[in-house]
Amino acid sequence: MGSFSIWHWLIVLLVVVMIFGTKKLRNIGSDLGGAVKGFKEGMKTEDEAAKQIKEGSQTIEGEVKDKNSHNV
Repeated sequence: MGSFSIWHWLIVLLVVVMIFGTKKLRNIGSDLGGAVKGFKEGMKTEDEAAKQIKEGSQTIEGEVKDKNSHNV
């Protein structure tokens, strides 16, 4: 119960191919692949940008003086 046999999956595949056609399924597959590729490239560029920011940042320690403060 809950798992389908190979025959169930073949029938489902046949029905999907009959409804959408092979050309439409190919287009959907290529669109999905392009979207995944674009997402991976976007994540890679974000990771590289974050790494560059992290490497380029420096901590400068010092004393902060207020313009309006008076030495007493």
